Amino acid sequence: MLLNSFYSGDINYKFGFGFVLCFKLLFIFRIDPVRNWVYKKLNPRATDRMINSVSDHSIFSLCSVVLSLVIMVFVNYGGGKYWFFKHESWNGLTVADLVFPWFVFIMGTSIALALGSMLRWGSSKWKVLRKILWRSFVLILLGIIVVNPNYCLGPLSWDNLRIPGVLQRLGFTYLVVAALELLFTRADSGTWEGRFPALQDILPYWPQWIFILVLETIWLCLTFLLPVPDCPRGYLGPGGIGDFGKYPNCTGGAAGYIDRLLLGEKHMYQHPSSGVTYQSTMPYDPEGILGTINSIVMAFLGLQAGKITLFYKDQPKQIMSRFIIWGLGIISAILTKCSKEEGFIPINKNLWSISYVTTMSCFAFILLLLIYYLVDVKKWWSGAPFLYPGMNSILVYIGHQVFANYFPFKWKMQDSQSHAEHLTQNLTATTLWVIISYILYRRKIFWKI
Repeated sequence: MLLNSFYSGDINYKFGFGFVLCFKLLFIFRIDPVRNWVYKKLNPRATDRMINSVSDHSIFSLCSVVLSLVIMVFVNYGGGKYWFFKHESWNGLTVADLVFPWFVFIMGTSIALALGSMLRWGSSKWKVLRKILWRSFVLILLGIIVVNPNYCLGPLSWDNLRIPGVLQRLGFTYLVVAALELLFTRADSGTWEGRFPALQDILPYWPQWIFILVLETIWLCLTFLLPVPDCPRGYLGPGGIGDFGKYPNCTGGAAGYIDRLLLGEKHMYQHPSSGVTYQSTMPYDPEGILGTINSIVMAFLGLQAGKITLFYKDQPKQIMSRFIIWGLGIISAILTKCSKEEGFIPINKNLWSISYVTTMSCFAFILLLLIYYLVDVKKWWSGAPFLYPGMNSILVYIGHQVFANYFPFKWKMQDSQSHAEHLTQNLTATTLWVIISYILYRRKIFWKI
């Protein structure tokens, strides 16, 4: 999806670009399989310990990541060309709109589980902070490379370099939430000895909640109070012919205006999903600046899920009951009035509206509940075979984008209008990445940042 413009070029350029990109990733960013191979040869037990020491909570979190990742790959490959696997043009939800926020949510959960573990193993906070900064930098840099593939057709023009993107948003969100957690996390989670023990996973971290509430207040103020030229204040529509064509150049309201003002129109996504249905002509980036605030909120709610599993360790009934409470969706019902268009703040993936975040977090808590019950409580499922892509998630995400139009991930169809042929092709491509991940797992090759 992000690489459509890339595949219009000569195939030799495309193959060269894919090869060069993967080669550089192996040796420049220190996330190379070569390093893992050397480590394995020098100390073969180290890699085995990394695999065998994965805790139940880590597996439960990893299973959630992998479900999101595998569905994301399938959706990006086309989802069989079914409408519910395409992004909603503006307000509302489809299956495709569920995947990215779930991934952000589980990233927050993983932060809660990982940081405490690193500190318990003796890492200093400064060392952990350096790792957070490095990971964020690499994610953002990789994101800029992946969403700007046109330079294989000639010199890269900085005049139309797209700045926002999926990996960029993940990188910045990770930076904020991980740094925020690092400030207040403890090596030993222990128990809350103060008043209100039922809130022991919340009260010790009240400064974090204040920070998040301030961020959300900023989003609300900018969204509904910022004056946007030639647009009504607080406009949340798609522009174009939407709203009877009254505001054709107001796509995204304040969110679009901030991106155009700070980034410039040429540094944004040029083909938003609203363009077809609403015939909007303004560029709009669904991974823009203002929406990143709410992606931080989404990751923070995932962080809360991770804290629940830590604070109520070995108490599955407590964990499941709290997941149910967090998944009730009362705030979403109020914000949306249980409707697609008539609520105070409609559910909108393009805007990453707060109602979108609260709704997706409710779904995520329920999904976590089901996975926790299957994996951790009943032990009916180990996560296989979908466990393996999560151990090489960056490789799978970048690889499925770069090689999307290459055989065996894609081939010429006899009937391009056939759902069956598209579904077969997209399922085959997705399955191949699961198999590739399994082979790498068996060879103990892990492409990590």
